[in-house]
Amino acid sequence: MASLDEPFAVGDLRLPNRIAMAPMTRMQSPGGVPGRNVADYYARRAANQVGLIITEGTYINRAAAQEHDGVPHFHGERALAGWAQVAEQVHQAGGKIIPQLWHTGVTRADAEPPAEGPSGLGLDGTPNGKAMTQQDIDGTVAAFAEAAAAAERIGFDGVELHGAHGYLIDDFLWSRTNRRTDRYGGDPASRARFATEVVQAVRAAVSPGFPVFFRLSQWKLNNYDARIADDPDELAALLTPLADAGVDAFHASTRRYWLPEFDGSELNLAGWARKLTGKPTVTVGSVGLDQQFGEGGGLAEGYSQQAGVTGIEQLLERLERNEFDLVAVGRTLLSNPDWAAKALRGELTGIVAYDPSMLATLD
Repeated sequence: MASLDEPFAVGDLRLPNRIAMAPMTRMQSPGGVPGRNVADYYARRAANQVGLIITEGTYINRAAAQEHDGVPHFHGERALAGWAQVAEQVHQAGGKIIPQLWHTGVTRADAEPPAEGPSGLGLDGTPNGKAMTQQDIDGTVAAFAEAAAAAERIGFDGVELHGAHGYLIDDFLWSRTNRRTDRYGGDPASRARFATEVVQAVRAAVSPGFPVFFRLSQWKLNNYDARIADDPDELAALLTPLADAGVDAFHASTRRYWLPEFDGSELNLAGWARKLTGKPTVTVGSVGLDQQFGEGGGLAEGYSQQAGVTGIEQLLERLERNEFDLVAVGRTLLSNPDWAAKALRGELTGIVAYDPSMLATLD
């Protein structure tokens, strides 16, 4: 397990090991305000040697970004006070923590105000919500920057921008939801322009050493065949502007970390992001589990199906050959808050299988 136990640094962030907690929506923050139970939940993992906590998605200060009452906000006095308590407890437990900043984009349905996206199209290509005006775009970019500045101000160690799974930033990256004919649509570099502007604004709002992570994916909610890039050249055209704009690390969300992303190479999506940009990457996808995320259904089914325990030998081999830099663990950490400590000791025995009943609490 030596490769997992190596320290890692990005910007001013210093981590004791290579294990991160993946962001997982928990909907346990009534009115958008995280309470003591949320702080205890994250601190419990930090105390058990998770090197980096990446929080569940948190809503930026944009009405169209917000859908569910129990999802925490990252704006407003009460929500930020709650998050300051979370960061303090994680630090007291010996961990580091970054919030994931989120706009739900065209996945939002039956809502007022309506969903907003690049072209007013849902993930299935049918009309949903409104196409964003330049004023909408500028306001959203500013809201991401304000949230990032708040994260640094209240004691977090960096931020992650949610650019995956069919949410707003990803809606601009994907040609199926981005049909714009202005400077935000068209070729891959143009589709990346909105994300690039968000990164630039965030980078300008925080200190130079405050790391900015960017989460990306090919797959979307309930569409596991979706692809923002069909080959490495197209992926490079999307990611290079983001790296140049100030992304410090890419978090590549896949359902199965062991699958190659493109023909002709064993590299997974995180491996390709690292190779193409030269930036550190985070891999994720059914780590330590024998049931692949969302197998047999959509996103909800990914969390609603039981999953047994499996080994991580292939994960360690890939980490040792520097395919990626950090490993994000999701469902396994819901059922085993002490998984990281056990993994680092090389004692992955007595691991509890994941059961969807665990979603009801913040144990």
